[in-house]
Amino acid sequence: MVNYSYIIIDDSQEGVLETKRMADSFSELVFLAAANTYESGINLILEQEPQLVLLEIDPHNPKSNLSLLLINELHRYLNKIPQIIITTRKKNLAFDAIQYGVTDYILKPLKRIDFIKLILKLKKSNIERENNSYKVSTNVLKPIFIPQQQQIIHDQSLILCIKSYGDYRYIDAKDIAYLRADNNSTDIYLYNGEITTAFKTLKHFETVLSYPFIRIHNSYIVNRNYISRIHNGNSFCYIKSSAVKLPFSKSYKKNIDLIISDLSNGNYLEI
Repeated sequence: MVNYSYIIIDDSQEGVLETKRMADSFSELVFLAAANTYESGINLILEQEPQLVLLEIDPHNPKSNLSLLLINELHRYLNKIPQIIITTRKKNLAFDAIQYGVTDYILKPLKRIDFIKLILKLKKSNIERENNSYKVSTNVLKPIFIPQQQQIIHDQSLILCIKSYGDYRYIDAKDIAYLRADNNSTDIYLYNGEITTAFKTLKHFETVLSYPFIRIHNSYIVNRNYISRIHNGNSFCYIKSSAVKLPFSKSYKKNIDLIISDLSNGNYLEI
């Protein structure tokens, strides 16, 4: 079975979760990472070298600068760019996307059948490519040895640098359990119990941090990987190996539903 590594570029955390949840139901698709701005998306593609890019081109936040121009930028650096799959809610952008040579255009809300069609299209393209390689080899009477493609796994996670009057504090993002708003600053709670303060708003962190960080309340962003329990009746999320419980509000209930759905997609047993 052929696997396809992919990244998601979407300025909406809800959009990232929706796309990942759908893609995770197909064993052929291997998730690498997600980004939520034009610049971070370009950097992620160059670093991770995915085979597929699932790209939103009609962002919620215009400051993210997400658009089809991202494809043009890739041509500046790469001889061969990844296959681009547009995931958006607007039908009227499809013609423009076709002009950029995208592989597919999938409308939100995402449907399983569209991903089935995408994978079949990718497999058909691979078979045609292999057949063409075989024809060339028989014509010139020389064997063509095609090395097996190896998936590159990048384990390095995002490092946050919290600067304050010449003091540089480095935090591995994967160690952050949750973030709490404190007026115009944000308290960052690490899984080991340490707390540090950054003089940026929670809204700023919502913009720069992508999956698995999810906004659940006006005052909280949580790392989905540290959630041990979700109580819908009391509207609380519980943090692993601690007595901490974080409230979630009705306005972010859809994000909670997506977390529940995402957690159930893994090696999961409901009792």
